[in-house]
Amino acid sequence: MSVSGMKKQLHKASQLLNERLMGAEGTKMDEDFLKMEKSVVVIHSLLVELLSRTTEFLQPNPADRAKLNMLNTVSRLRGQGRSAGYPQTEGMLGDCMLHYGQELGAASEFGGALSGVGEALQQVAQARDVLDVSVKRTFIDPLQDLHNTELKDIRYQLKKLNGRRLDFDYKRRRRGKVPAEEVRQAWDKFMTSKELTERSMFILLQNDVDQLSRLAALAAALLDFHRNAHRILLGLHGNLQARLTAASNKPERRFRSRKIRIRSEHNGSIGFYHQPFYFSVTGEQLPATPSRPGSPISCYADSKLVLDQPCCRAVYSFHPNHEGELDFSEGDIIFLTNQVDANWYKGTLAGQSGLFPISYVEVLVPLPLP
Repeated sequence: MSVSGMKKQLHKASQLLNERLMGAEGTKMDEDFLKMEKSVVVIHSLLVELLSRTTEFLQPNPADRAKLNMLNTVSRLRGQGRSAGYPQTEGMLGDCMLHYGQELGAASEFGGALSGVGEALQQVAQARDVLDVSVKRTFIDPLQDLHNTELKDIRYQLKKLNGRRLDFDYKRRRRGKVPAEEVRQAWDKFMTSKELTERSMFILLQNDVDQLSRLAALAAALLDFHRNAHRILLGLHGNLQARLTAASNKPERRFRSRKIRIRSEHNGSIGFYHQPFYFSVTGEQLPATPSRPGSPISCYADSKLVLDQPCCRAVYSFHPNHEGELDFSEGDIIFLTNQVDANWYKGTLAGQSGLFPISYVEVLVPLPLP
């Protein structure tokens, strides 16, 4: 900074101190100028908060927003064209429902309905993505551009105008010690700056058409999203109602049990295991669950367990906490050795022997009376 520039800054600081501390009168702006300046300050505060609130409305989770910004920055640095998208809550819920709907399988009415709801929510999430893009393009970006260009320029002009006013007021206050020509030049610069700033503020405040069109674009984007979401959810509701009607009209099933005959390979004796079955109202017999590898039914049939010895079936799984206890899973058949006391049996399973609680098992063939 030149010597004259430093002197000018000192003069401005001196004038500002005089006004703040000594009560010196500075040049007053006219009422119209002050009204426009106040409106510009309000618009600046409005844009700062409005841009922030709109982003929060579209992308509520601050942690996801921060992660998204970081990923997009890394993508730009790597030269990757595609940026990551915000994880919409509807999409995350839809993914969860789809996953468990597939786990339950197409044979399950509830599983099929879950998959349908999951797909619908994913469509709503896609509509939210479209809303994000539309609002950013038609509302956020134009307001951000207004904040970064016109409003930034006006704020710079106001700052420059205030500096020139302070310079003029300082020289006017020291009239006689400062040449009259310098006072006149300071006044000319002050008035030129005031006129330029006033014109810029006037243009900004009179440009209501652009601001209203941006609000209309925001409303249109929201309306499109809610129309699409309404259409998707209306179809989903009809699908669920149809599923509910079909499920209500299915034949009622009642639980029955049937004994499975299992012949001992040791002495040819026969034991029994009760397999649960359902019967429809028409009398058709339906198995409750098909036999599968590892299930109690298939275990009994495959290994030809001897059920004429003292034994029990595990109602609950038991995992030992102490040495000498027997580990088993629900459905296992345990051969009874003896009853230790009122709470514990001793038995064998798969070549292992140990203690286990009586309350965890159901006796199939009791121990002989002493």
